[in-house]
Amino acid sequence: MRLAKYLAHCGVASRRRAEELIASGKVSVGGRTVTDPAREVDESSGVEANRRPVTPEPREVWIVNKPAGVVSTAREPGRRQAVVELVDSERRLYPVGRLDADSTGLIVLTNDGELANVLTHPRYGVKRGYRVRLRRPASESQLRRLRRGVELEDGRTAPAGVRRVSPRVLEVTISEGRNRQVRRMIEAVGNEVVKLARIRYGSIDLGELPEGKARRLRRPEVQRLWKDARAVEKSR
Repeated sequence: MRLAKYLAHCGVASRRRAEELIASGKVSVGGRTVTDPAREVDESSGVEANRRPVTPEPREVWIVNKPAGVVSTAREPGRRQAVVELVDSERRLYPVGRLDADSTGLIVLTNDGELANVLTHPRYGVKRGYRVRLRRPASESQLRRLRRGVELEDGRTAPAGVRRVSPRVLEVTISEGRNRQVRRMIEAVGNEVVKLARIRYGSIDLGELPEGKARRLRRPEVQRLWKDARAVEKSR
C-alpha cells in the first residue's frame, strides 16, 4: 500500500494531510525519513509519524451535534473545548471538514482517512445542509441570487439549494466546503446570519441527537456516506 494511503488507513490523517506530513519530513520508514507519498509499505515496514509508530486500527465513524464555542479540531491548544472531546472513543479521531466555533450542528469524526478524503474533496461534492436564521426576512431576489450562485472574494460559488422555512429562517444546501461559505453567501446578497446549524451531511441527518452529544454511525449509515460520494462522481 502507498505510504500516504497507509497513513490514512491507520487513522493518522486524511489522505491530503498525510501527504503534507510526508512532504514535511515527519514520516519515517524503517528509521529513515521518507518524502515520497507513493512509497510502498505494509505493517512490517516500521512506519512512524511524528516519531510515533503507525499501525492499523479499527475504523470508526461518529457524528456530533457540536455546540457553539467548541472548535472543530482534533486538539485545541487554548482553553476552548475540541470537538473530539465530545466522543467516547479510544481511536485517533479527527473531524471531517470544519464548522466555525460560533456555528452548531452536525460534524462527522472518523479515523478512516479514505472516507474523510471523499467527503471533503471538491471532486465529489458531497452536499451539506444548514438551517440559517437571518437578521432580516429574506427577499425573493436574495433567494434567487443564492440559487444562481454568488460572487465571493475567492470566486463564484456553485448554485445553492434554498428552501424558505419562515421569513427569517432558510435551509441552505451546498456542495462546496469553503471557509465560512454560507455566512459569506448570505452577506453577499445583502443579509446577515444570526444563527447557523448544520443539519445534514450527505444522506446523514442530525435527527434528534442532543447538542453536545455524539453517536457512532452504524455500518449501513457509513455505506450510505460512501454511496453519496460515488453517486456524485457517476453523475459527472
